Amino acid sequence: MVVNVRRSRLTYGVGVLNRFVHGVHPPAKLVVKDGIEWCADVLDAFVLADQSVGQGDVVVRSYTPAKSGQTRSIIHVYCSERDDVRFITDPGVVRCGTLVLDLSQQDAPGRREIQARMVFGETEIKVSALDVATHKCVRADIDFLNH
Repeated sequence: MVVNVRRSRLTYGVGVLNRFVHGVHPPAKLVVKDGIEWCADVLDAFVLADQSVGQGDVVVRSYTPAKSGQTRSIIHVYCSERDDVRFITDPGVVRCGTLVLDLSQQDAPGRREIQARMVFGETEIKVSALDVATHKCVRADIDFLNH
């Protein structure tokens, strides 16, 4: 059995809101939505630059939309040559893809779960976002060679 493993040239992740932690997160990143303090522009890394990645490796993360009643979720995919990026606004972080997931179906539960998935291939990453309640899914491919 042959296993294709390579090192990721870049860090890949998505931009998210995390709960704001005073003394940890920069005050400039504080955003308040529905009375909850969030840290904006956080890069949730799926793979780090120089990390070993096998062909077909899958990384899945679950998220909840920041506001109840959102009609769509926009997930931006970012990349960077650095492995220590914390925010999508850090130097050298570039947007390399976007997924837009329709959340308008009204019979879905109030707290939605969105699963973001990256599947690593030889020269590309297959990125998808799934609304767990409705099974709606959107996909995109990101070419390693161009980013």
